[in-house]
Amino acid sequence: MWGILQAYWPHILAAISIVMAAIASAHAVMTKDEVRAAIGWTGVIILSPIVGPLLYAIAGVNRIRRATILAQRPGHGRPATRFHASAKAVGARFGQRFAALKTLGDRVARHPLTTGNSIETLRTGDEAYSAMLTAITAAERSIILESYIFDRDPIGLRIADALIAAHRRGVAVRVLIDAVGARYSVPSIAGHLREGGVAVDVFNGNIIMGLRLPYANLRTHRKIIVVDGTVAFMGGMNIRQGFTREFAGDAYAHDTHFRLTGPIVADLFTVAAEDWRFASGEALEGPAWDITLPAASEFAALVRAVPSGPDSYLETNHKLLMGALSVARRSVRIMSPYFLPDQELISALVTAARRGVDIDIIVPSVNNLVLVDRAMTAQFDQILKNYCRIWRSTGPFDHSKLFIVDDCWAYVGSSNLDPRSLRLNFEIDIEVLDHDFAGGIAERVEAVMAQATPVTLAGLRARPYVLRLMDRLIWLGSPYL
Repeated sequence: MWGILQAYWPHILAAISIVMAAIASAHAVMTKDEVRAAIGWTGVIILSPIVGPLLYAIAGVNRIRRATILAQRPGHGRPATRFHASAKAVGARFGQRFAALKTLGDRVARHPLTTGNSIETLRTGDEAYSAMLTAITAAERSIILESYIFDRDPIGLRIADALIAAHRRGVAVRVLIDAVGARYSVPSIAGHLREGGVAVDVFNGNIIMGLRLPYANLRTHRKIIVVDGTVAFMGGMNIRQGFTREFAGDAYAHDTHFRLTGPIVADLFTVAAEDWRFASGEALEGPAWDITLPAASEFAALVRAVPSGPDSYLETNHKLLMGALSVARRSVRIMSPYFLPDQELISALVTAARRGVDIDIIVPSVNNLVLVDRAMTAQFDQILKNYCRIWRSTGPFDHSKLFIVDDCWAYVGSSNLDPRSLRLNFEIDIEVLDHDFAGGIAERVEAVMAQATPVTLAGLRARPYVLRLMDRLIWLGSPYL
């Protein structure tokens, strides 16, 4: 055998290379929706024997097949139809254009727009973590927590200890952390939770030869907590001490999180339960996980859960934002720490601006991801020369993801406006139709904008050519930053 290998190893290696290239090329051609992506990956695979297919396996596979899980959603996790908002009711309150947007959401998000919800904005980490701890401490039946990052720092340990205490008093507790986010602190908080008896798992954490194949580049970026099936938390905030004035002082990072009650809790639970089942194989069923829906509610906020990710919900967030830009008449205000929209979104923004819609985009002056900031800067000229405005916020880093149309429709949650959030990450956002809520979010954005510095074309073009060239080269890698 060894003699045969020595004599024919070039032929064997060539055969292996051909088989790998054929399989990887066929996968790329059959699964990529954009012709440029399909051509690009096929070229890399064919022109780089063995290395190309391996690179594609690590970074090119961007779909997870979860059909069997999606088909078996916990039935008790779905809101009663009596809470579903009708297109007629939406049209009467907000106009026919938002009734059309509701129809779009029905068809791409597949979760209903429901009435009878209340939503409270938590403007700082101190507010958000305090509200989470209050809910966890009062839990009687169940807690499910999903987060991209859950650090083992004073805030993380405080929440972890509350979860352990809940488990010890008989509450069913499940914690899901992304496999990449779990490594942001060493040792991981997962060990501390397991020592306390809490059921913990990591999302997409299978290890094969040191790599998480074949979905090494896919992550859950969702932040969801559901307590007793009655109250939920979601938004852009990871669990880290840097978001609190208590531990980080005046330099604490800003973000926006939300506390929700009403039928929306059922859909947020369903999303988190699907992810838990995908990671652990356990279906969350039984009385502990029942959802408590109100018999009636005085709250009228229309809210929809919008999960997106590289599965059957691919680009749901992208499609809904495109629809929102198409119905905007007066204003669009966007706040995002990582603003790298694709050409379709840029075209939608520019088209809205050309129709006379005021487009204001706020990004941080100082970004925690330098390469992303450089890639963002490389795209700014495409937007500024087409009637849109871009602002650099002053002060500490702001991690908020906020999108408001005409001060009555808001889209908030975990999605950034970058390729990773729009195609590679599992995200959770909510669509909210409510004048008071959207107006409050608009005020928050306007307050930041009032202290911000405008980005100008003249300022961008005045930068040295070498810096601008470096920005464009970094921008080439933006889909995987």
